[in-house]
Amino acid sequence: MSRPPVEVAHIVRASSARFIEKSGRWLHWSHVKVLRAIARCRTAALGGHRDQCPKCGHQAISYNSCRNRHCPKCQTAARDRWVAKRQTEVLPVGYFHVVFTLPHELSALVLQNKKEIYRLLLQACADTLLEVAANPEHLGAAIGFLSILHTWGQNLLLHPHVHCVVPAGGFSPDRTRWIHSRPNFLVPVPVLKLVFRAKVRDGLKRLFRSGKLVFAGQLADLADWKGFLAFLEPVCKKEWVVYAKAPFRGPDHLLHYLARYTHRVAISNHRLIAFDGESVTFRWKDYAHGNKKRKMTVSAEEFLRRFLLHTLPRGFVRIRFFGFLAGPRRAKMLQLARQLLQAEPKPSVPAADPVRASFPCPVCATPMVFGERLSAAQLLRAGVHRNAPNDSS
Repeated sequence: MSRPPVEVAHIVRASSARFIEKSGRWLHWSHVKVLRAIARCRTAALGGHRDQCPKCGHQAISYNSCRNRHCPKCQTAARDRWVAKRQTEVLPVGYFHVVFTLPHELSALVLQNKKEIYRLLLQACADTLLEVAANPEHLGAAIGFLSILHTWGQNLLLHPHVHCVVPAGGFSPDRTRWIHSRPNFLVPVPVLKLVFRAKVRDGLKRLFRSGKLVFAGQLADLADWKGFLAFLEPVCKKEWVVYAKAPFRGPDHLLHYLARYTHRVAISNHRLIAFDGESVTFRWKDYAHGNKKRKMTVSAEEFLRRFLLHTLPRGFVRIRFFGFLAGPRRAKMLQLARQLLQAEPKPSVPAADPVRASFPCPVCATPMVFGERLSAAQLLRAGVHRNAPNDSS
């Protein structure tokens, strides 16, 4: 893939100081930490390493990555390692893709209570799938699945939703056989909608009663129980969005999907079109109008504001396993599933070491070899500017 003309790091370096100054009233230290990490990513400020061509002797310096999980340039290596582990866990059945979405009316409440509501959202999705699938009127099986939290829409505004990757079937109650779902049907979506809505509604009420919700600014009136109910009940009377896609076309297609979805950030560099120092133009899909491809231009400050809407609470895990795939029993349950399905376990595929991964020599195309680590001080003494981006990486 060709190098994008604009990167999030360019916008951050040019506009973050002005943005921080204007946004001091609501900006959290974690937001500033993300901006600083992205600005320093793959610059001399983080140190680097020298690579050398074993054939012609050409040398090149590569700068270190920030490894912040909100940085668009730092997710590839983590994604590849994670997907490599999943290759040994894929079962020889179809996999469904189920998506649960929170209504936009809850967005302001979510922003003030990210940790509590994102945790509730993931658990409500899991409990909904497990409960409906276990019902003998539907699948009647104990299922296991992977859930991935995404918080953004294509326009970078808040749009919390959870992608669930679910094997097409599960264990019988006594775990003596595998119950297959129908070829293109897992469980009824209308039932998922009702159960999911009820679980989120009840969860929000529990959070309120336990005093775990924050109501500041325009939400101050919701701190009163009657005011909270007056806000919540109309939202819970409308239809919520849940949809299920047809099964993936085999394990390879599943892994390709996981590689695209698991370690995404709010916007990739390849969606950026232009940045003139004042405004940012990026591509987006208008899902409300037939997935039409559009362009959007916003000020640099507004772009950074939208980007930071999607910073996650410290230590929050956005990729989780549930059901028979949860916790340390996953390996044992996968082994049992393969026995019931009469399938051989897949061999482990080692992930590449991102630090020692080779790239071709620009002179003779021979794979470069890792040489020595260089600290920021060493690069500075060598005359490399601390904030100079590494254009060769």
